[in-house]
Amino acid sequence: MNFKRHRRLRKNPLMRDLVRETTLSVNDFIQPLFVKENLEQKEEVASMPGVYQFALADLLEEVESCVQLGIKSFIIFGIPAVKDEVGSEASNPDGIVQKALRLIKQHYPDLILIADTCLCEFTSHGHCGILDGETVVNDLSLERLVQVAISQAEAGADIIAPSNAMDGYVAAIREGLDKSGFDMVPIMSYSVKFASSFYGPFRDAGESAPAFGDRKTYQMDPANRLEALREAQSDEEEGADFLMVKPALAFLDVLRDLRNQSNLPLVAYNVSGEYSMVKAAAAQGWIDERAVVLESLIGMKRAGADLIISYFAKDVAGYLKG
Repeated sequence: MNFKRHRRLRKNPLMRDLVRETTLSVNDFIQPLFVKENLEQKEEVASMPGVYQFALADLLEEVESCVQLGIKSFIIFGIPAVKDEVGSEASNPDGIVQKALRLIKQHYPDLILIADTCLCEFTSHGHCGILDGETVVNDLSLERLVQVAISQAEAGADIIAPSNAMDGYVAAIREGLDKSGFDMVPIMSYSVKFASSFYGPFRDAGESAPAFGDRKTYQMDPANRLEALREAQSDEEEGADFLMVKPALAFLDVLRDLRNQSNLPLVAYNVSGEYSMVKAAAAQGWIDERAVVLESLIGMKRAGADLIISYFAKDVAGYLKG
């Protein structure tokens, strides 16, 4: 009989290791950190087991535990004590994100610190921009976002990651950073950000749920694939240094399309809902958490991601080290 014997390359673990096409490394991962102002000690996020809001006093201990596992990159989200209509604390030189950036840089100057650049955690209404009535005004929002990005760069951010989904935010922030002397600070654009139901637990962690309405006028319709490619192309033309797809797991087709379209480093955001579903199912004994996590993340890498933002980063670093 004449047929292909593909199983020859699967016959034992060493053979499978030899021909494995896609691998995970601790260098692939970016660890999210939530830092809350006026918090006395860390508090676990109820909808995200194992994920915490940190007080500044707890922050270095958490960073050190990550460093010991080999994690070198972090994205910082802040929850201020005071919120207002324009998110004033987001650009405050002594705001919670700025304090966290300076604190970490003081003790770990070589780590890569990424600042999430948005207003939703800082505005009283929970939307990602400046309002006129109940409408998010694009160009006024850009002015505020530029101020936030410059403030974060001044505090020590190595990368600015705008997640606000306004049109033209990459061009505006790039111009603002360059004029302020931060021409070597790259932009990690949330270029493909869907209006997803998978963000629910994050809004608990970041205390950023909108007070009214939703974000569908500025985040993308999950049904649209070609629009995602247009959004990413615009960001690349405006000067983005990284492109991102968020969420990742339900949009692996978009990750692959974007990998085929662009040569920029591509980031997959393994979002809170993806994390919490796995944790919940594992807690019930319905799935093997480690196996499912590794399979999911390998899928993101196989689809084309170079980097993965994931709440599983510490878990995976431990798997890889062990």
